Amino acid sequence: MLFCPGCGARIQEDLYPAQYQPIAEGQSGKKIHWEDEAGCFYHPDKQATVPCDLCGRFLCALCDIDLNGRHCCPACLAIGKQKGKLQELQNRYTLHDNIALALALLPILVPIFIFFSALTAPIAIFTAIKYWKVPLSIVPRTKIRYVFAIILAGLQIVGWAWLILYLVTKK
Repeated sequence: MLFCPGCGARIQEDLYPAQYQPIAEGQSGKKIHWEDEAGCFYHPDKQATVPCDLCGRFLCALCDIDLNGRHCCPACLAIGKQKGKLQELQNRYTLHDNIALALALLPILVPIFIFFSALTAPIAIFTAIKYWKVPLSIVPRTKIRYVFAIILAGLQIVGWAWLILYLVTKK
């Protein structure tokens, strides 16, 4: 156990095993030896080993990027990162559960928006149902916000239906 020499507080040290593992060496592309061998799209003099799973270009071992068992070329990786189409590279998520809950809670918490609940309640239910199976976040979260949003929005819709029924039968 180590202590800070200045203040005497205990120092906590966190070790990461990946820091001490040897870095895996990449492969260099092999030269083409025969005329009937396919060449890499980016390095025509190197032997192609795999096609890109996204665009079909032939890639040498140097250009092949492995994304959880899928082979990708540098161009497709850049385009996928830019357009957000590669789930393996996604580092942030839209928190649809928070959006659905906010839509359901806004008319309750801010009384001036109570009249908008006829619009926000169905949107909250739609959002909760549509994005139920979408990953919630990078860190594990529960679906409790979706459940609360559906319950609150459902109660608001029932309240509007009761109000309309009351006004119609009052005459």
